[in-house]
Amino acid sequence: MPKTFLSFNIFKNKIIMKKNIIILLFSILVMSCNSDDNQFDIVDVETTLIAKDNLYGDGAEGIIEQNIVISDQSTWNDLLTKLNSINNVSDNFTETEIDFSEYRIIAVFDGVKETGGYSLELKLMSDSENIRVNITKLIPEENASSVITQPFHIVKIRKSDLPLIFELKPSLEE
Repeated sequence: MPKTFLSFNIFKNKIIMKKNIIILLFSILVMSCNSDDNQFDIVDVETTLIAKDNLYGDGAEGIIEQNIVISDQSTWNDLLTKLNSINNVSDNFTETEIDFSEYRIIAVFDGVKETGGYSLELKLMSDSENIRVNITKLIPEENASSVITQPFHIVKIRKSDLPLIFELKPSLEE
Protein backbone atom coordinates (compact mmCIF):
# COMPACT_ATOMS: atom_id res chain seq x y z
CA MET A 1 0.00 0.00 0.00
CA PRO A 2 1.26 3.41 -0.83
CA LYS A 3 2.17 5.71 2.02
CA THR A 4 -0.32 8.41 0.99
CA PHE A 5 -3.17 5.92 1.15
CA LEU A 6 -2.25 4.98 4.75
CA SER A 7 -1.92 8.66 5.69
CA PHE A 8 -5.31 9.37 4.22
CA ASN A 9 -6.91 6.49 6.16
CA ILE A 10 -5.34 7.66 9.44
CA PHE A 11 -6.52 11.23 8.74
CA LYS A 12 -10.02 9.95 7.88
CA ASN A 13 -10.18 7.87 11.10
CA LYS A 14 -9.10 10.87 13.20
CA ILE A 15 -11.86 13.00 11.68
CA ILE A 16 -14.46 10.29 12.34
CA MET A 17 -13.24 9.92 15.93
CA LYS A 18 -13.36 13.70 16.53
CA LYS A 19 -16.82 13.82 15.01
CA ASN A 20 -18.00 11.00 17.33
CA ILE A 21 -16.52 12.75 20.37
CA ILE A 22 -18.29 16.01 19.45
CA ILE A 23 -21.60 14.15 19.00
CA LEU A 24 -21.10 12.39 22.34
CA LEU A 25 -20.32 15.68 24.16
CA PHE A 26 -23.30 17.41 22.54
CA SER A 27 -25.57 14.50 23.56
CA ILE A 28 -24.35 14.72 27.16
CA LEU A 29 -25.00 18.46 27.17
CA VAL A 30 -28.53 18.05 25.81
CA MET A 31 -29.33 15.20 28.21
CA SER A 32 -28.14 17.20 31.22
CA CYS A 33 -30.52 20.04 30.28
CA ASN A 34 -33.54 17.71 30.38
CA SER A 35 -33.75 17.22 34.12
CA ASP A 36 -36.68 15.28 35.51
CA ASP A 37 -36.68 16.94 38.93
CA ASN A 38 -38.85 19.86 37.67
CA GLN A 39 -37.62 22.11 40.45
CA PHE A 40 -38.13 25.21 38.37
CA ASP A 41 -41.55 24.39 36.92
CA ILE A 42 -43.93 27.26 37.52
CA VAL A 43 -47.55 26.37 38.21
CA ASP A 44 -50.66 28.39 39.01
CA VAL A 45 -51.67 28.31 42.65
CA GLU A 46 -55.31 27.40 43.23
CA THR A 47 -57.12 30.20 45.05
CA THR A 48 -60.59 30.66 46.48
CA LEU A 49 -61.97 34.17 46.13
CA ILE A 50 -63.12 35.57 49.45
CA ALA A 51 -63.79 39.11 48.22
CA LYS A 52 -62.83 41.56 45.50
CA ASP A 53 -64.39 44.95 46.12
CA ASN A 54 -63.83 48.47 47.44
CA LEU A 55 -64.04 50.08 50.85
CA TYR A 56 -66.17 53.24 50.89
CA GLY A 57 -65.21 54.75 54.25
CA ASP A 58 -62.82 57.42 52.95
CA GLY A 59 -59.94 55.60 54.69
CA ALA A 60 -61.69 55.70 58.09
CA GLU A 61 -61.30 51.90 58.38
CA GLY A 62 -57.63 52.56 59.11
CA ILE A 63 -56.37 50.11 56.50
CA ILE A 64 -53.35 51.41 54.62
CA GLU A 65 -52.09 50.22 51.24
CA GLN A 66 -50.56 46.86 52.09
CA ASN A 67 -50.26 43.14 51.42
CA ILE A 68 -51.21 40.87 54.32
CA VAL A 69 -50.71 37.14 54.83
CA ILE A 70 -53.03 35.80 57.53
CA SER A 71 -52.34 32.43 59.11
CA ASP A 72 -54.41 32.57 62.30
CA GLN A 73 -57.95 33.27 63.46
CA SER A 74 -57.02 36.21 65.71
CA THR A 75 -55.40 38.21 62.90
CA TRP A 76 -58.33 37.38 60.59
CA ASN A 77 -60.84 38.55 63.21
CA ASP A 78 -58.89 41.81 63.66
CA LEU A 79 -59.00 42.45 59.90
CA LEU A 80 -62.72 41.67 59.71
CA THR A 81 -63.36 44.12 62.57
CA LYS A 82 -61.48 46.87 60.71
CA LEU A 83 -63.21 46.09 57.43
CA ASN A 84 -66.63 46.23 59.09
CA SER A 85 -65.94 49.37 61.16
CA ILE A 86 -67.74 51.70 58.68
CA ASN A 87 -69.82 49.34 56.52
CA ASN A 88 -70.51 45.62 56.94
CA VAL A 89 -68.16 44.68 54.13
CA SER A 90 -67.77 41.04 55.16
CA ASP A 91 -71.49 40.41 54.59
CA ASN A 92 -70.56 40.10 50.89
CA PHE A 93 -67.63 37.72 51.43
CA THR A 94 -67.93 34.21 50.03
CA GLU A 95 -66.85 32.91 53.45
CA THR A 96 -65.52 34.23 56.75
CA GLU A 97 -65.02 30.95 58.61
CA ILE A 98 -61.52 29.80 57.62
CA ASP A 99 -59.77 26.59 58.72
CA PHE A 100 -56.30 27.99 59.38
CA SER A 101 -54.86 24.51 59.88
CA GLU A 102 -55.44 23.98 56.13
CA TYR A 103 -55.48 27.47 54.60
CA ARG A 104 -54.06 30.95 54.80
CA ILE A 105 -55.48 34.25 53.58
CA ILE A 106 -53.84 36.73 51.24
CA ALA A 107 -55.34 40.21 51.47
CA VAL A 108 -54.13 43.02 49.20
CA PHE A 109 -55.26 46.60 49.79
CA ASP A 110 -54.64 49.53 47.46
CA GLY A 111 -54.48 53.10 48.64
CA VAL A 112 -57.53 55.35 48.96
CA LYS A 113 -58.65 56.65 45.53
CA GLU A 114 -60.50 59.89 44.82
CA THR A 115 -62.80 58.21 42.29
CA GLY A 116 -64.34 54.80 41.71
CA GLY A 117 -63.49 52.25 39.05
CA TYR A 118 -60.17 51.06 40.48
CA SER A 119 -59.61 47.40 41.27
CA LEU A 120 -56.91 44.82 41.91
CA GLU A 121 -56.17 41.55 40.13
CA LEU A 122 -54.14 38.79 41.77
CA LYS A 123 -52.38 35.91 40.03
CA LEU A 124 -50.55 33.40 42.21
CA MET A 125 -47.84 31.16 40.81
CA SER A 126 -45.48 28.76 42.52
CA ASP A 127 -42.17 27.08 41.86
CA SER A 128 -40.18 24.84 44.20
CA GLU A 129 -38.89 27.82 46.19
CA ASN A 130 -41.60 30.54 46.38
CA ILE A 131 -45.19 31.49 45.83
CA ARG A 132 -45.37 34.69 43.79
CA VAL A 133 -48.37 36.96 44.19
CA ASN A 134 -48.56 39.10 41.06
CA ILE A 135 -50.65 42.21 41.73
CA THR A 136 -52.07 44.26 38.87
CA LYS A 137 -53.70 47.58 39.70
CA LEU A 138 -56.50 48.21 37.25
CA ILE A 139 -57.35 51.83 36.53
CA PRO A 140 -60.81 53.17 35.65
CA GLU A 141 -61.99 54.10 32.23
CA GLU A 142 -62.84 57.75 31.56
CA ASN A 143 -66.28 57.90 33.21
CA ALA A 144 -65.50 56.81 36.78
CA SER A 145 -67.84 57.56 39.67
CA SER A 146 -66.92 60.45 41.94
CA VAL A 147 -67.00 58.42 45.15
CA ILE A 148 -63.89 57.81 47.29
CA THR A 149 -62.90 54.15 47.22
CA GLN A 150 -60.16 51.77 48.37
CA PRO A 151 -59.80 48.60 46.31
CA PHE A 152 -59.03 45.28 47.96
CA HIS A 153 -58.72 41.65 46.90
CA ILE A 154 -58.78 38.73 49.36
CA VAL A 155 -58.15 35.07 48.49
CA LYS A 156 -57.68 31.81 50.37
CA ILE A 157 -54.88 29.37 49.47
CA ARG A 158 -53.77 26.03 50.85
CA LYS A 159 -51.23 26.29 53.64
CA SER A 160 -47.62 25.89 52.50
CA ASP A 161 -44.15 26.43 53.92
CA LEU A 162 -43.10 28.30 50.78
CA PRO A 163 -42.44 32.02 51.31
CA LEU A 164 -44.71 34.52 49.55
CA ILE A 165 -43.23 37.18 47.29
CA PHE A 166 -45.47 40.08 46.27
CA GLU A 167 -44.78 41.65 42.86
CA LEU A 168 -46.55 44.71 41.45
CA LYS A 169 -47.26 44.46 37.74
CA PRO A 170 -47.93 47.48 35.48
CA SER A 171 -51.41 49.00 35.67
CA LEU A 172 -53.96 48.05 33.02
CA GLU A 173 -57.24 49.53 31.92
CA GLU A 174 -60.25 47.33 32.56
